[in-house]
Amino acid sequence: MPTYKAPLRDMRFVARELFDFNEIRALKPYADVSDELIDMVLSEMARFCETELFPLNHTGDKEGCSIENGIVKPPKGFREAYKKAVAAGWINPFAHVEHGGQGLPMATTAPVNEMLTASNLAFQTYFLGNAVYHALSLHANEAIKDKYLPNLATGIWAGTMNLTEPQCGTDLGLTRARADKQPDGTYAITGTKIFITSGEHDFADNIIHMVLARTPDAPAGVKGISLFVVPKKVVNSDGSVGEANGVRCESLEHKMGIKGSTTCVMSFENAKGELVGELNRGLRHMFTMMNEARLLVGIQGLGLSDIAYQNALAYARDRLQGRSLTGAKYPEKPADPLMVHADIRRMLLTAKALSEGGRMLTAWVARALDFSAYAESAEARQASDDFVQLMTPVVKAFITDCAQECTSVSLQVLGGYGYIQDYGLEQYVRDARITPIYEGTNGVQALDLIGRKLALDNGRLLPRFFGPVGEFIEANSNNDELKEFVEPLQKAVDVLMQATATILSKAPKNPDEAGAAATDYLALFGYSAYAFLWARAAKIALEKLKAGEDKFYRSKVETARFFMTKLLPRTRTYLATLNAGAAPVMQIADEAFGPFD
Repeated sequence: MPTYKAPLRDMRFVARELFDFNEIRALKPYADVSDELIDMVLSEMARFCETELFPLNHTGDKEGCSIENGIVKPPKGFREAYKKAVAAGWINPFAHVEHGGQGLPMATTAPVNEMLTASNLAFQTYFLGNAVYHALSLHANEAIKDKYLPNLATGIWAGTMNLTEPQCGTDLGLTRARADKQPDGTYAITGTKIFITSGEHDFADNIIHMVLARTPDAPAGVKGISLFVVPKKVVNSDGSVGEANGVRCESLEHKMGIKGSTTCVMSFENAKGELVGELNRGLRHMFTMMNEARLLVGIQGLGLSDIAYQNALAYARDRLQGRSLTGAKYPEKPADPLMVHADIRRMLLTAKALSEGGRMLTAWVARALDFSAYAESAEARQASDDFVQLMTPVVKAFITDCAQECTSVSLQVLGGYGYIQDYGLEQYVRDARITPIYEGTNGVQALDLIGRKLALDNGRLLPRFFGPVGEFIEANSNNDELKEFVEPLQKAVDVLMQATATILSKAPKNPDEAGAAATDYLALFGYSAYAFLWARAAKIALEKLKAGEDKFYRSKVETARFFMTKLLPRTRTYLATLNAGAAPVMQIADEAFGPFD
């Protein structure tokens, strides 16, 4: 049977050693967030995830969700666990204290969400109320804020995002959901939305739907989309819950994974809604939720990578299979553990290096979210926001692509037992497969990076990444002890800069060049970011080792070495395929794809 142990030691390393948490405390809202408070929060969340949520993961996958006459039933135990999460304040820990939240920084809620997703991804999908809270806090008027924010902050009410329709996914300009203005200033919302995560359940007293729709006289395309808050039950002006609204779950999707999550087809029939923000600017307002959700999806990939690695490692240490190629390592046993075999170690180290790299990258971006909101100067806030905008598609796509590899190689470590349900690995592979798809497919993320972020204001965002990386390389280029880490980092950055120049020169002449190169380019960016973070981690670990032997820091150095020598060289392949251009992709005629008689 699978197991889970929250990686608290590594989380503390990332928060306090790789980065300086005192910089977070220097932000006014977080002055009182002490190390002791962080330790208590993470320890309590670890206990909750290990003892309450993880035992429901396997059973929830087997049972799934059901619907009858519009009534949706999630798996047994989920509702009770949700109520416990509400009581403990885990639903929305970064919500403001005045609304009933804990007021924690994103730098802390990132590891909180990692533990949630590692222990039970399906359960974690019911926490979308925090994204709704954030969007309303930024874009809604005061009356809407007063009605909705307190109960969203505490988790008493849940939330959803309603974007996709049967005829449109990524192309939201095709949205047909209609919003008709009423005499009282509200809107009657009518339409159908699909793939709505947690669209219906019985956990919360109300479910607050954020819905994209267009008014009858709206401009065509994305310029005519508005954002509306549409509750499952009407919310009165005093915040009390009234009658049922015209919102209904018509059916549930039968999915490959996250079977404990309700993925709904939602219908809106003259449902009462209120405009959020400005008319016809709904897509911009919704992106507040989408960008936050994309960071969260990256964290989901990280959590699944880590739990898959944990279980593969435990199996490799316990399972006896053959003898080491260099002679028996455990002659007293009938065979050696799988751990002695080079290919098993390669797979384990791949999952370890990519998982820990993802933890460092999500922490880096989560910190920047805190600075973008609360840094003292406007310049500092803008710089941090630039970094978040640049790195969000990398976090979402690269970490979830890594999750495909991490869960797959972890399953492979178990061999035939990995394919058996009782060991849990096959569920992690299935659950992880959604992460490159929802909240914008990874292909869309790559196009966003290459088509929007690179070109924005003549490359304004790029120095936010290349700047600190270049400073680190320059500061450590003469450090012989770090040479084995800094030199590969420099080569990776050179490759990334070369690829950037190639794209910026070719894409304006032929946009297909950007489209064909996008996925390769994003992978180059991801590996370069990991290389920077692993080089920093190795520097810290080497300094700690001088003060005395410690297995944690030695593990850091050795994992960094594996990443630099065995994984980072992949960048040369990505550069070669990127340089091959669009012709091999675009010149083939449509009919040449087959089938043939």
